[in-house]
This record gives sequence, structure tokens and C-alpha cells, in this order.
Amino acid sequence: MSDAPAEAPETPKPSWGRWFGRPGRSLTRRLIWLASAWIVVALMLTGWMLTSQYRESALRRLDNQLSAVIDDVVIASVMTPEGLQVAEIKDAPTLRGLSGKYWMVGRVDPDGGFVVLARSPSLAGESLYVDPLLPGRLQAAMGATLSYNDPGILEDGSQPLQIASSMKLLNGQPLVFMAGLDRSEIDIDTRQFATFTWTALLILGLGLVIAVFLQVQIGLRPLFDLRVEIANVRKGKAARIEKAYPTEIQPLAEQVNRLLDHNQEVVDRQRTHVGNLAHALKTPLSVMLAEAGTDDGQLAEIVRRQSEVMKGQVDHHLRRARAAARAAHGLGEKTPVGEVVDELAVMLERVFQSKDVEIDWRAPDELAFLGERQDLQEILGNLMENACKWSKRRVRVSAGASGLGQMIAVVEDDGPGLPADQRDGALKRGARMDETAPGSGLGLAIVDDLTRAYGGRMTLAASDLGGLKVVLELPAAEA
Repeated sequence: MSDAPAEAPETPKPSWGRWFGRPGRSLTRRLIWLASAWIVVALMLTGWMLTSQYRESALRRLDNQLSAVIDDVVIASVMTPEGLQVAEIKDAPTLRGLSGKYWMVGRVDPDGGFVVLARSPSLAGESLYVDPLLPGRLQAAMGATLSYNDPGILEDGSQPLQIASSMKLLNGQPLVFMAGLDRSEIDIDTRQFATFTWTALLILGLGLVIAVFLQVQIGLRPLFDLRVEIANVRKGKAARIEKAYPTEIQPLAEQVNRLLDHNQEVVDRQRTHVGNLAHALKTPLSVMLAEAGTDDGQLAEIVRRQSEVMKGQVDHHLRRARAAARAAHGLGEKTPVGEVVDELAVMLERVFQSKDVEIDWRAPDELAFLGERQDLQEILGNLMENACKWSKRRVRVSAGASGLGQMIAVVEDDGPGLPADQRDGALKRGARMDETAPGSGLGLAIVDDLTRAYGGRMTLAASDLGGLKVVLELPAAEA
């Protein structure tokens, strides 16, 4: 063996396939969450784009109106030796005080200050807000129109303004022409449009999410039904998949049925091989026992004893092989526990009639063992026979469901019991606690092997009847 350190396994890169196929996550839930996330993101982007576009369009229309006001003021302005003269502009809102439509003309001093030369009557002696950086920006963009927001000239802020300004040359002198319009109605319209848009998109999003949920649920419904049918086969409620499915899933259902048929064929062949092997081995052993029985010598006694041991070992391993094959492939097998216990109790009370053994048993009618009847008979038969053999008179058998697909069966007797330090040894093949008692010492070992083959467990304890208590945990079929 090489002492070189093993190379670290390469870390798998994340991918959509691994994300969708990751164990422990519901595919339906992942599909719904992924589709819902995309819908939410798409609708949020759509809402943002619609509201932004609506607001920008409204502001562009307002800027066009402001540019028209500035053009009117430029046309009406004349530079005279006495100063700037602005002819009367026949625009009613600019003549009415605080109407929401204003204009103003000014110039920039050499020190950067702004001097108002003329203003509309609607300003009522107030001035439009001039950003300190505005003169420099206007000089850099001579002739261009710049727009910005302003809280307005009213103290309560109820008349927010959109202000446009442009620097133009009048008789060679640069002047700043400004116009302002009340934008409160545009703000209200924009908010109303945004509210309506987001409400409509929310309703649309909820509808799309519900549609995705229904589509996934309805689209995957056949897979859910197939899963239920397969679970019923596993639990013993059905032997095959019987329902008809859509063309996309029907081949899968047919393949599962073929797998079930193949498993049944494997079990049947295993039984045949086991039976053939049993006959092939038991016949020579029977001949050896018969030949040795005619001689009373020491060699004949050894042959008889060892042949009995070999016969018991063959029976034990054949039973174990049959149980393992049935436990691995025996889907759909379901055995009522009460019926088996009742049959065994009636038979054993007759066999041990000389001891007047009384077998008290109880098991719910709906309790069923998830396995073959022959194996349950083998398990409980060995335990109940052993209990009758060692009991004084009473044997008690009880069985019930323990949850999580398991059942518990308890076999007790009022015999001498078994010391705690000998209970583990009693489960070994061929172990006999009393050499004077008949038997090969394989009973408890056979039960333990069969129980383990079905994924169960067997434990030994002291019974309140005074004897031995055997507790079995076995798989249970769902009602």
C-alpha cells in the first residue's frame, strides 16, 4: 500500500443542474421560488422604467413650455441707454401675482454675483432662486437651456417650481433669462401614475405567481401520483403501478413495473436454487445418518452427531439466504401479525398439551408485518416454541406498532429465565444453555439472523412473569 497522501477531491463547481438536483430540496418549491423571483424582478424593473419614463416625459413637456416663455421674454427685451426694457408680454398668468408662471432677467457681475434687471408681475417683488454655480455653468454653455427644481417662492412650499435658465447675448451684452413654472400638478400626476402602475403590476405579479404555482402543481401532479403509487408498493398496499399516466411519464411507470417483475423473478429463482440446494445437501446427510444408525460404534456416533450439526447448519444458512433475498426484493409483501400468532398459539398449545401450557396473545387487527408470512412464522414460531419449552405454564405474546414504520413483538414466559451475563451468548449459533434439552441450539440465532435480514433488532431481557423476555423490532406495513 502506498504511503503517498491522497489527492484532495476536486470541489464541484456550482451549476443549474446541481442546484435543481441537490438532495433534500423540493423541485416544486424550487421551481415556484425561481419563477416568482424572476417575475418580481421583471415587474420591479418594468414599474421603475414606466414611472421614470412618465416623469421624464412630463418634465420635458414642462421644459418646452419654459423654453417658450424664455423665447417670449428674449423677443420682448430691448437694451437701451437707460437699461434693459422688456415690453409687456400678453400672458395672463405672468401678469397675475403668484400665479405659478414667472420670468426674470438678470446679469452676472464681475465678482460672480447676480443682479436682477427685470421680473414678471406674477413674482410680486420676489425672485426666482439662482444657484450659486448657475452663472458659471451658463457661461460655459452659452445659449443652452439648463433646468433644475426649486422649492418655490411660497414659504409653505405648496408651489414647487421647475426653473429653466439660459444665457443669451443682447446687443453684445450677456444676460440671463429665467422662467419658472409650478410643477405641483406634474408631481401629483406622477405619484398617481406610479400608484396605479405599481398596483396594476402587483396584481399582475400575484396573478403570474398563482399561475406558475398552479402550472407547476398541475404539471407535476402525475409525478406526485406516481410517487404515491411507488410508496404504496413499498409499504405493501399494492403490488404494481396500475394508473395510466401522460405519455411523458408512462414509460417510467412501465419501467418500474418491469423492475418489480424482475425482482419477483429473482426471488422465485432464489427460492428454487435454495430448494435445490437443500435437497442436494439433505439427501446425502440423510443417507449418512441412516448408515450410521445401523452401527453402535464410536465412529457411527461421531458421524451421527456431526451430521445433525451439519443438517442444522444447512437449514440455518438456507433460511438466512431465503430471508435476505425476500427482504431485499420482496416489495409489496404484507402479513397480518394476529393471524400468524393465532395459528402458532393453537398449534403449540396442542404440542405442549402435556404441560398444560397457556398462551396469552394480543395484537391489533390492523397490525401487519412488512415481509413474507413464512419468515414471520419462522421468527415467532421459534420464539414461542422456545418459550413453551422452558415455561412452567404461562407464555405471553404481545405485538403493536411503534411508529416510523416499525412494530414491536414481545414473547415472555414464566420459566427459569436467563442470567444477564448469558444472554449475549444465547444468540450465537449452536449455543445451548442446557445440553440435556433437545435441540441444536440454533433457534435464537435463526431468529436473530432473520430479524437482522429485515433491518430489525432482537434483544433479551427479564420478564415480569419470572422468565425470559424477547423483544423484536420489525418493519411494519402501513394500514
